[in-house]
Amino acid sequence: MNKESKNRLETLLEKVANKRDLEILDLNIQTNQKPIVIEIIIKKTNGDDISLVDCALFNTPASDEIEKSNLLNCSYVLEISSQGVSDELTSERDFKTFKGFPVNVEVNQKNSKIKFVNGLLYEKSNDYLAINIKGRIKKIPFDEVLKISLCTLKD
Repeated sequence: MNKESKNRLETLLEKVANKRDLEILDLNIQTNQKPIVIEIIIKKTNGDDISLVDCALFNTPASDEIEKSNLLNCSYVLEISSQGVSDELTSERDFKTFKGFPVNVEVNQKNSKIKFVNGLLYEKSNDYLAINIKGRIKKIPFDEVLKISLCTLKD
């Protein structure tokens, strides 16, 4: 499949997604497979989680549009999935869900040096992020926090 056909297919599928309040995050076409595999990763435009039902409900109209377009003249497998869980914690829901989990915090210190702090997520307020580092609670001012990601703790 050439680049122009892939772009046309992506445009077509974006229209199908938009009608269902979805967004296509990635479209991958594996032409080295027999039959070829079309992988589509979707997300909801309102930020809600994608369920298996959402993927199934997108599958049929997406497949119908691909068939009507005549862009593919071969058999294919259509795989619809979500982006999965991100390692980065951003929402209040993330902080509640992953309380007690190991996190890596990227901190921009006042001297403009970036530092990484590992510990267990303890608490998040409007002013600070608290993490448990080997039994001691460290409060990091939230205006210094650049990024908070799930990780695995090393001893």
